[in-house]
Amino acid sequence: MDEQDRVAAFVDEYGLETDLAYHVLDLESEVGEIAKEVTTSTDYGRDPAAAAVATDEVGDALFALLALAEAADIDASAALDEALAKYEARIESSGDPGSGE
Repeated sequence: MDEQDRVAAFVDEYGLETDLAYHVLDLESEVGEIAKEVTTSTDYGRDPAAAAVATDEVGDALFALLALAEAADIDASAALDEALAKYEARIESSGDPGSGE
C-alpha cells in the first residue's frame, strides 16, 4: 500500500520509530479524538444527525494505524484484503458482516 510506504518513510525520516505498544496506544488516542468530536458535535448523542468528524483527525488515525502496521511488519493492503474477504464470507453465510460474538 503506497500510503503505508509513505508513513514508513515519514517515520524513518523524522526518527519516529518506537515500540509496537506505543503505536497501539497512539492509535487508541487518535480514535478517541474522533469519538470525542462525535460526542461533542452531537451534544452527547442528543442530536445524532449533527455528527461531525474533521478530516485531519481521520488522517491522524490513519497515520497511527499505518505506523502500527509497519511496526508490526503487517502489509496493510493484505490485511485489508483479508478483512474484506472475511466480511464478504459472513454476509454470504449469515446476511450480516458482524461476527456475532
